[in-house]
Amino acid sequence: MTFDDAALTIAASGRHMDAKGWVPATAGNISIRLGPEDIAITRSGRHKGQMVPADVMLVDGDGASREAGARPSYETLLHCGIYRRFVEAGAVLHGHSIANTVLSRRAGASIRLAGYELLKAFPGGPTHDTVVDLPVLDNDQDIPRLQRAVDALWDDAPDAPPGYVIRGHGVYVWGADMHAAMTRLEALEFMLLCHLEEGRHSR
Repeated sequence: MTFDDAALTIAASGRHMDAKGWVPATAGNISIRLGPEDIAITRSGRHKGQMVPADVMLVDGDGASREAGARPSYETLLHCGIYRRFVEAGAVLHGHSIANTVLSRRAGASIRLAGYELLKAFPGGPTHDTVVDLPVLDNDQDIPRLQRAVDALWDDAPDAPPGYVIRGHGVYVWGADMHAAMTRLEALEFMLLCHLEEGRHSR
């Protein structure tokens, strides 16, 4: 994929996520890996519902801008951490839905999702009869320190699902390409919304 193709894909994905209510204001960030040391990612401070290809820039594998004076998303290092750890990852999505924000504020170390048909969007089983514990990490404005916490999670749980939530902040998911990552995000957000509604009605 060329950078121009990636920029078009990222812009379209941002508009789609905005239409779903997952990236309010300037929240969220999106990236595509173009090669071992090239990542196309959203620029800092862009509204995802109004994105055009010019709102995407190029960084290297350590998150450094390849464009003089340009500033990538504040959380670029979290994207780099995913690509560094998972060679199969080709796209990363980060969103701030109501469901993932509220549930993560109530959760402990994970959010357990069980019995949902859409669990098939995650590795682990071909049917709904499976369980996924979505990791929840405490929020931290020190992004390198937060990435170290994510790395420690993966070191301790190498079979963790391809996604995690930052408490009160938002969710990260990834996939082999943008289609796979978006499918995973849509499935996860549906299950989280169901989980939130079940909790509300069980009180």
